[in-house]
Parts: sequence; structure tokens; C-alpha cells
Amino acid sequence: METRYIFVTGGVVSSLGKGIISSSVARLLLSRGFNVTIQKFDPYINIDPGTLNPYEHGECYVTYDGHEADLDLGHYERFTNIKTTRANNITTGRVYQSVIDKERRGDYLGKTVQIIPHITDEIKRDVKLLGSTGKYDFVITEIGGTVGDIESLPFLEAMRQIRWELGNKCCCVHLTYVPYIKAAKELKTKPTQHSVRQLQQLGIQPDVLVLRTEQDIPAPMRRKVAQFCNVSPDAVIQSIDAPSIYEVPLLMHEQRLDNIILVKTDTPFSGEPDLSKWNHFLEKMQHATDVVNIGLVGKYVELQDAYKSIDESLFQAATHNDHKVKITYINSERLNDGNVEKMLSPHDGIIVAPGFGQRGTEGKFIALKWCREHDVPTFGICLGMQSMVIEFARNVLGLADANSVELNPTTEHNVIDLMEEQKSVTNMGGTMRLGAFACHLKDGTKVARAYGVLDIEERHRHRFEFNDDYRAQFEAAGMMCVGENPQTHLVEVIEMPEKRWYIGTQYHPEYSSTVLNPHPLFMDFIRASIAYQKEKETV
Repeated sequence: METRYIFVTGGVVSSLGKGIISSSVARLLLSRGFNVTIQKFDPYINIDPGTLNPYEHGECYVTYDGHEADLDLGHYERFTNIKTTRANNITTGRVYQSVIDKERRGDYLGKTVQIIPHITDEIKRDVKLLGSTGKYDFVITEIGGTVGDIESLPFLEAMRQIRWELGNKCCCVHLTYVPYIKAAKELKTKPTQHSVRQLQQLGIQPDVLVLRTEQDIPAPMRRKVAQFCNVSPDAVIQSIDAPSIYEVPLLMHEQRLDNIILVKTDTPFSGEPDLSKWNHFLEKMQHATDVVNIGLVGKYVELQDAYKSIDESLFQAATHNDHKVKITYINSERLNDGNVEKMLSPHDGIIVAPGFGQRGTEGKFIALKWCREHDVPTFGICLGMQSMVIEFARNVLGLADANSVELNPTTEHNVIDLMEEQKSVTNMGGTMRLGAFACHLKDGTKVARAYGVLDIEERHRHRFEFNDDYRAQFEAAGMMCVGENPQTHLVEVIEMPEKRWYIGTQYHPEYSSTVLNPHPLFMDFIRASIAYQKEKETV
């Protein structure tokens, strides 16, 4: 079957959930047996979000092949079980960099390089790259930003050209906002009409409208929108607020969004999507009544999306363990010896979050000391694992000034050191240890039992590592190095066997957890937290 292309654009305001709609369409098409992939085109000029502060962009997601990507790729993977690559996330910066590199090499034979055709041709090439592999029946492309943004114009022009070239092998799903004016007690469709008009002025006629709303939109109002926007009435879909993002595919299917797209792209189909496994997850989610309480210690706790993948991994694991999860965000900058017990003791398990830089790290050490001494299930990820090592070195090994050279370059006991291959790095973007690397686990350990295998692959995003010169000291005192890279022997996992559950990973397991395949470490951590909760109740 010839590859079909679906574009998802947004209007009125940002943050409406284009990524969730794109992921939901992908889930429905996958459940019908089609091969699907999703890509995100971001209009910012950064090459990737790797150098962006979480306050600017939320979580930075890492693909299997080591590309730092937009957090929407996390949604794509969680919904679809498909591993994304650098081809699934393109920015304006990457497009311009590629075009300028070609110009410098003389590829344009002295011609004047312009937005049209050179930038738009590069975007079109990127759009079709995944489709050209022959592996996919559908390529879904989400265009970041909002229609009307100056930055998005080259992407929308490229999209217009592709739609003209491909005809009915391509369709546009436009997501807009229908606000509810509380004082007037009315829903307003005018912003949607203006948004569609802007698209039409660019030469793009949307095939499907998805109306994001907090209130049910009456059928007469949806017909009105269809008339004003030149869209068939059955192709005006409402996306009303749902208790969970994972219910959105079902809400879209109830309104036949997948059928509409298949008809509009002239794709033969029959029957209904097989959503049995997805429904099984939702049934567990809806019937769970017991709550497991997890504290997340980090410095970006006031940001909704800073720890998005960790949040979703905990939610998935709790659901599969027939529990709801209540996550309490604990600002590590505000933790001290005087309040640590009050802040941490209500929880059944503690996660110490990843991050970079000095800010908030002393609070993480205080939290970890309390968790270790009180034998609370504790999970350290990346800097969280390194913080476990530093706290143990200071308070158990007696190395009072132990630290990471990231936090104190002159520390006498550099238990966390800069990786050898990082010492010559000067550019910050895309130069960390990134992507999936092999790890061998020691047999008989908690982490090996959690995985059920000894050889794994996990994704990384770091520059610093456990200093192997100290390994013997740590292991003699009870902190075991139970996972390492088989080629470089870098320590990837530490564990304290005598504790209920005290494990740190240099890698990021949260990047690999999906709805249908929750990550085994998060599953085991949640099980340990539930068991600890029951222990406390019997005391």
C-alpha cells in the first residue's frame, strides 16, 4: 500500500493536545493492523531541545538512537509502543542547518537560496523520509505551534505543497479551541472559524476539525462550524476534557475519527480496531481504588511537564498493579534536616529525579540519607543515582567532601567523575552519552529479578559516571554495583541488597515505559512501595 500522510495542525491557542490527538489516531490505526509512525515538526530555531531549560520546554525526551527530542515523542511511544528516532523530530534549526550545509558545499550550484523552494523542499524531504522506507502505511506529522505563528509558515507551505502533490493520499486534521464564556453561559465558535480561515488563506483546507472543549458542543453548533469551515458535518469531532489522556483514543473512535481519516485518504478497511489490550488497561485504571503514595524529589517540581515520563511511568505501573498513584512533588531546595521526616514520611516510596547542576542537590542528599536510614523504597534516576553514591560516600564511607566534579570540580573524592570521552567536549548540544546502550545485570540481584533477564538496553542522557576507583570501597560497605556496560564497564546500576528496595540507575528507564508494556523497574518499585505501605499499616 502506498504511504498515506496525515498532518495535525493547531489553532487558536497552544497546548491543546495535538500530541495526544496524533497519538490517539496512531493508536487507532495500529489497532486496525496498519503500520504507523508519528513525527513532530517544531518551529523553534534550536537544533533540538537538548540545551533548553525545562522552564522553557518541559522535559527533554531521548530517542532510542540518541536524539534529544520534544516531549511529545514520549506520548507517541507510550501510546504506540513504537521506538522513535531522530527522524521523528525535526526543528527549524535542523532544517536551516541542513540547507546552509548544502549551500556551503555548493550543492545548489550558485543559486540564490530562498525559503521557497529550498527550505520548503528540505521540509518536504523530511516529511517523506519515513514514508520512503516502505515500512509505514501512515506517517502522521504534527506541526508544532499555532496557525498564524510566523515561525510555522514554512512548514505549513511545505504541507500545502505535499497535499497538492499527493491528493487523496493526504489529509489535514486541524485541532482548535471552542471556549466557554462562563458569564454568558455560551460556547463560542468564532475563534475556530478564524483559525480555519487563516489556514485557508495559506491554501490549506482542513479535512477534519477536532474541537477541544470543556463543555459538550451541541450537534447544531457542530453543523454550524462545518458550514462556516467547508468541512463535512461528520468530520467535525469534539475532544472534550477526559479524566485521563489514555481515554482519548476511545473518545475519538466513538466519533469515528479513524473511519473518517481512512475514507478521506482512500484507504481500504473493514471491521473495527482491536482495542482489547487498551481497554484492559483502562478497566484496571477505572476500577483501581487503593492508592500508593509516591514522593518525587527534584528541583523542577513546580513545572507540570518537567518529569512527564516519570509521572506517566508511575501511573502505568500503578495501574497494572491495580492501584492509583498519588505523586507528591517535593522541592529539593526546601528540604533540610529539620523538615525531611515531615516531608517524606507520609510516602510509600521515594523517587529522586534526574537533572543537571548544583541547585537542589544538597536537599537530595538529605532525602536519600533519610530514606536509606529508614529503609523506604527509593529509586534514583541519573543524577538521582549519582546523588545516592555521593550521600553514601559522605555518610557511610566517611568521605566528608565526596562529590561529583559536575557540582564541585575540585573535590578531593570525585566519586562521580566526568566520562573520559566527555573531557574534550566543548559544544553542549547533542554531545552527551545519548541513546540506548547495553547493560549486563548481576544474577540474583533485585534489579535482575525485576527485569527477568540479565542483558538489557536502556537510554542514557548524561556526561558523568560512577568513578570505578571507588567500587571496592562501596561494595565492601554494602552499596553494590549490579549493572554495567559490557564494553566499557561503566557502572549503570547500584543497589543495596539489605534494603527493601534501594536502587539507582544511571540510565533513564522512564523513556521506555508504555501503556501496554510498563517498565519492569517501575513495576517492581511500585510493588515494593505497596508492600511497604501494608507493612506500615500492620505496625
